[in-house]
Formats: sequence, structure tokens, C-alpha cells
Amino acid sequence: MRLELPNDIAGLQALVLELLKRVEHLEAENKELKAQVNANSNNSSRPPSSDGLKKKPALPKDKSKKRGGQKGHKGKTLEMVSVPDYEVELCPPKCSCGTSLLEVKKTCETVRQVFDLPDPILEVTEYQQQSCVCPDCGKTNIGEFPQGISPNAQYGSGVRALVTLLSVNYKMPFNKIKTLFTDLYGYALNESTQINVLNKCYNLLEQTESQIKDQLLASQVNHFDETGLRVAGKLHWLHNCSSQLYTYLFVHTNRGKKALLDPVSLLPEYKGWAVHDCWPSYFKFDQCSHSICGAHLLRELQGLIDQKSTWAGEMHELLLSIYNQTEQGKSKLDKPLKFIRKYNSICRKADKEEPPPIINPRGKPKRTKGRNLMNRLVKYKDAVLAFAKYTFIPFTNNLAERDVRHAKVKQKIAGSFRTKHGADIYARIYSFVSTLRKHQLHKEESNLNIFKELVAVFDGKTVNLA
Repeated sequence: MRLELPNDIAGLQALVLELLKRVEHLEAENKELKAQVNANSNNSSRPPSSDGLKKKPALPKDKSKKRGGQKGHKGKTLEMVSVPDYEVELCPPKCSCGTSLLEVKKTCETVRQVFDLPDPILEVTEYQQQSCVCPDCGKTNIGEFPQGISPNAQYGSGVRALVTLLSVNYKMPFNKIKTLFTDLYGYALNESTQINVLNKCYNLLEQTESQIKDQLLASQVNHFDETGLRVAGKLHWLHNCSSQLYTYLFVHTNRGKKALLDPVSLLPEYKGWAVHDCWPSYFKFDQCSHSICGAHLLRELQGLIDQKSTWAGEMHELLLSIYNQTEQGKSKLDKPLKFIRKYNSICRKADKEEPPPIINPRGKPKRTKGRNLMNRLVKYKDAVLAFAKYTFIPFTNNLAERDVRHAKVKQKIAGSFRTKHGADIYARIYSFVSTLRKHQLHKEESNLNIFKELVAVFDGKTVNLA
């Protein structure tokens, strides 16, 4: 594009102003495009998987610790059992001098144990319905089949529990489960049978899911998050509400307020502390208190630091300082006013440093990412610093993120869900399995075994998760 220079000074001044505006616009556009190119999981909302082998930890680790197991860590070494299933006596047949030792009394010197799997087989139990005639009245009496035994041959609760575990927890596609059963047991477990098994488990877990929801509604702190899910060829959202001991998932066509207000959501009834990633829809619910994930804020601040933002560097340093002062969010600040004053000072500096909003006659004023972040830090200051005021509120929302990450793995391995009902089945069963694992991890007295609990579910028993 060729510009013609005006002859008068006023025209030159107008041209210079126009060119300056154009340069400013191009610089802002260039800065935005560079930020997109340099985005990774440490400075944006991109997933860690996009970083490849360059992934770095979200929060700084304590380098003073030595490698290996830490003090107090409970080992999982394989230990001998007191009563083995089989015993093999290794007796010397004869002495080196040639004398037979078969009839000589022997003493056990030492033992070694091998833990192995038996040959995989499917045990077949045949139920024979028999009849007999009463010798007194002459009435014919017929024995009753146990509940759940259908007229035809069928798979039992153990097979059903294994299919459920492989499909939901281990993310295996139906055809691979079929191949596995063929290789191990010689039986090809067809896809329709597997679908029926999962649907039966879904129905049987309805009461248990209600129990999980009641426990979460009574929890002091819950974590909330959501992630995209491909269902029937369209984008859906897997929503999550989690605590240290319980997980509840549901699938919805929407991500925001419409989904959170749905009867399947727990948020409208929840009155404790909700930890989340600052998605605006969560703040529509004022009957509960809010806490924002610090790891999300650090990533956004790091993105601004990469663009040479001064205030973002100071805020990043302040939040990390508070994080360390509170022992990674496990204790309260001794002198909170000092940090709050510093927080307010940085926000005022950000207001001066960030460009003012650009008026858009057709819509909302256009703001930089830095100004949007600053506005959130000012508006939700109490939610940002909640972890420093209350020992029971964590610094991050990692718990909820871990509880939805499995869905991405499921889709990568087994593909998308064909129907909404299939996605609902997965969500309910995974909620149950995740809750069991949390009880195993955080309850020392818990002796729950996931496979055995699934067998109990198929046997019609109610699992107590209180």
C-alpha cells in the first residue's frame, strides 16, 4: 500500500497519528499471536499432554528432599503368607556317600514363596430344579432358582464385575475385552452382552449414587470442574463434584449455568466451600462460598510474564510466597494484612500498566488478557486468598481436575460415546469406582476391594460408603 504525503503540516500530523494507531494495532496483534504460539500448560489453559516431553511441574518442588521413598512412607514390599495354598517339600534323595535318605526324618531349613496366577478358567455352576411329592398331602413341591438366574446360560457376577472394571476403570474398548476373554477363557464375550452388563450395573448403583451425593452435600469443601466429552457426534460436558472421599460425575449438553442448575447438579443445594477455576457460572450461586484455583492463576500470570508484564511477575511471586508461607496451603498466614496490602498494591499497578479497554460500538469493550485477569483478581480477591485464611481449603483445584482427566484417556483409547445414555452409564459407574479408590487411599480402616464390591453390586447388595 502506497501512501501519498500531504503538502501541509496538519495533513502530515493527521497521517502520523493514523500510522501510530496502525502500528499500535499491529503490535497488539503481534503480541497476541506470539502468546498463542508460545502457549503451553505452564502459561495457559492448554492440557499438559500438549507439551510432550517438555512438561514441567505446575508448582515448584522442594529440592531439599532426597530421591526415593520419603520418611514415613509405607512400603508395599511383597511379604510371605503364613498359610500358603500349596507346599512343595524339597528333600535330598541320598547323601553324597550314596546312602538313601528317603526314610530319614527331615527338618525344614528355610522357605521361599512364589506368588503366581492359576490357569484362568470359567467355573460353570449348574442349578438343577428338583421336585418331590409330600407324603402327607400328596402335593408336588418344586425347588426355586436363586434370584437372578435366568432360563438360559448366563455369566455370573464375577464376570460382570470384571467386564465393568475393564470397560470403565481400565478404559478398554468392547472388542479388546472380547479378545481378552477369548485369549484367557476361550469364551468370546460379545458387545451386546457387555452393554447389558454395564446397563445393569448402572441401574443397580442408583441408590449408591444418591448416597454419594448426600455425602458431598454435607462436605465442608468440594471441588468442581468440567471437561468436554464427545457424545453421539456432538460436544457434551462431563461435570464433576469431588471431595477427598467421594466423586460425583454427570454429563450435560451445556457447560455453564444451564447445566449447573439442572436437577442432576449438586451446586444449587450445596452450602459449603466450592473450589473451582473461576468459570463465571459458578459465581452465580451465592448460597455457598467460593475459592479459586491458584494453579490456574499462576499459569495465566506466567503467560503475561512471558510477554514482559511487570505486575504479573510481582503477583506470581506474591502468590507463591503465600503458598510457601502457608506450607503449601496447609496452614494460615500469621500476618495476612501485610500480604493483602501488597496484593492491593500490585492490582493498582496492573490498572496503570494494562492498556484501557478499547470501545467497541457493536459489543463489549475489548480488553487485554492482562486487564481481564486483573479485574478477576480485584473482584474475587477473597476467593483468591481463601486458601491463606482457612486451613481446610487447598491452594489448587487439582483434585477435581484429576477426577475428570480419565474421560480424556477413555476417549483416546476407546473413542467417543455413541449415546447420551452410554455416557451417563460411564459417569455413574466411574463415580462409584473413584469413590472406592479414595476410601482405599484415605481411610486406613477401609478394607474395600473394588472387584469384590462390584461383585456385591451385581449380587444385589448395597455398598455402605458412609
